[in-house]
Amino acid sequence: MFGGTGPGYDCSGLTSRAWSAAGVEITRTSRSQYQRVAKIPYAQLRPGDLIFYANDTSDPSTIRHVAVYAGGGRMVEAPQPGVDVREVPMRWTDAMPYAGRP
Repeated sequence: MFGGTGPGYDCSGLTSRAWSAAGVEITRTSRSQYQRVAKIPYAQLRPGDLIFYANDTSDPSTIRHVAVYAGGGRMVEAPQPGVDVREVPMRWTDAMPYAGRP
């Protein structure tokens, strides 16, 4: 569900709801989440960190997707409307230069 915050989620709805369940409120959209999180090098990823994807990784205004790092080289995402939330291997193509930690 595009723009969904549950039970159907879009990507940023999933990440904001996940962090809210952990007691941390973050903004609702992937672009605003990227603006507000601490930037983390991928070598320091830990479960719960956010992975952002963009059309142009040098321009945060083109961010189009966000996922949650699950650990072990895997992430949890709400990939697109009509597709269930899923755990998948990390994708590096189009990933922003840094992950984010709320």
